[in-house]
Amino acid sequence: MKSRHKKLLVIVLGLAGIGIAAALILNAFQSNLVFFFSPSQVAQGEAPTDRAFRIGGLVESGSVQRDPDGLTVRFVVTDTAKTIPVTYKGILPDLFKEGKGVVAEGRLAADGQFTASQVLAKHDENYMPPEAAHALEQAAKAQQTLAK
Repeated sequence: MKSRHKKLLVIVLGLAGIGIAAALILNAFQSNLVFFFSPSQVAQGEAPTDRAFRIGGLVESGSVQRDPDGLTVRFVVTDTAKTIPVTYKGILPDLFKEGKGVVAEGRLAADGQFTASQVLAKHDENYMPPEAAHALEQAAKAQQTLAK
């Protein structure tokens, strides 16, 4: 093989290696990507049924129910327009309370029940996840439009 052919082979193999690495990275990124949806979007069928996503809003007052096992908790997330029932098995954050902001990550069952694998609560009195705050604003605007 000539020196020129060896250099070309090294370049081609290098580009192939970079292409394979990029494909693997993009595949891993795509499978770990988690989108945020409001309860109104979930109720309208915009949320995926075949993969995990996040739902956020406020924990509806009077909706928190704890099972006797001490780990399973059922509550309702609302954006003041629509509500979605959530089931979570695990230890809730200390700041989790009724009427406060929450973001839950999990999957939506065929019956409309959201099964959370992780629950995140707000950090302090002034904080609400930006996605949840935006969802609440959109729901309030939609209600005002319907009231007119």
